Amino acid sequence: MADRVAILLAAGVSSRMNTKLPKVLHEVTGRPMLAYVLDACRSVGVNRIYVIVGFGAEQVKERFCGEEDKDIVWVYQSQQLGTAHAVMCCREHLENFVGQTLVLCGDGPLIRAKTLQTLIEKHEAEQSAATLATAVLDDPTGYGRIIRDAYGNIQGIVEDSDCTPAQRAVKEVNPSYYLFNNQALFKALTQVKPNNVKKEYYLTDTLSVLIATGNKVVAVTAVRPEEAMGVNSRTQLSVASKIMQHRVQQELMEKGVTIVDPENTWIDARAQIGQDTVIEPFVYIHGAVKIGRDCRIGPFAFLREGTVIGDDVVLGVFTEVKNTSLADGVRARHHSYLGDATIGRRVNVGAGSITANYDGHQVHRTSVGDDCNIGSGAVLIAPLTLAAGANIGAGTVVSQENVDGICGKQQSC
Repeated sequence: MADRVAILLAAGVSSRMNTKLPKVLHEVTGRPMLAYVLDACRSVGVNRIYVIVGFGAEQVKERFCGEEDKDIVWVYQSQQLGTAHAVMCCREHLENFVGQTLVLCGDGPLIRAKTLQTLIEKHEAEQSAATLATAVLDDPTGYGRIIRDAYGNIQGIVEDSDCTPAQRAVKEVNPSYYLFNNQALFKALTQVKPNNVKKEYYLTDTLSVLIATGNKVVAVTAVRPEEAMGVNSRTQLSVASKIMQHRVQQELMEKGVTIVDPENTWIDARAQIGQDTVIEPFVYIHGAVKIGRDCRIGPFAFLREGTVIGDDVVLGVFTEVKNTSLADGVRARHHSYLGDATIGRRVNVGAGSITANYDGHQVHRTSVGDDCNIGSGAVLIAPLTLAAGANIGAGTVVSQENVDGICGKQQSC
């Protein structure tokens, strides 16, 4: 297998987003846009990923500083002079590299690893200097057009702002999925000039340079219309989020999860849900929540970051769970809040019962042992530990100071 690196363009500022946040950090189904592009690269055997940053560089670097991100090399672009200039910022890192270089945009969260694999296979089969994956769109407005000769050979790409009327009618577009022979790429970059309306250095011009110097450039129509969409506005962000939400739910349903009303359910892309669990309408699952098998969640349940749910758990209407582990067989059927708690097996939480986890200064945890019964409207004031089998009467306010008086030394009342 050829050595393969990737360059991700993530330095730009989007004025249409009207935001203080770097564009690639805006979330799609609970994850930053850039995370999806990183995942796709790793899935096709990329060894190192060079991420070009500019506006909000430190914020982007802070967001991607985990163990899984050690394959990232951060490259700073001080001036945004175009896509070719951004790639050229990697020259000191890559000018002597022999292998394949993927170039992708960091604001394209709908990218699929399967599409990149098709691009790689085409590139290797054709032994080309550059290969790009194209899309055919009903409305190509805003995209560079793919220009081919009478024999179907690619002649170059013309950006939307530079198109003639005839070129603007072309439906085949460039969604910015490139694979280059690295040495050919950096040689061509030195010949790119800002001869365009925006006076920028376009990466697309490297293809014309390669063709003019006798190098082979090919294109494969492999990008689905939905994948081609970059995110440059809040409206596009919402469209991308809806498409990604559909993908997340589709994958879960294929794995044996029942989602009763997908249009009125929101599930974070990081969530894990076990087989034969049923998600009722108007459930909102945010964060890396884990749900076991044979559970029933909702309707109108809200599960937040840090929640881990065992098997055969029922969480009913208007139940909220945050940073809490629920063991097998727990029941919390209505109007409960369980925050920062550890709930044992077969615990029953009555309607309206809550863990009072915040004292105005800091968050405390509640621990409830196996087989406890928490009566309706009970308030468990953290920090609190209830031993296995405790029976808390309806409306009781329990703290660590009074738990023995309420439940006795055996904590069973």
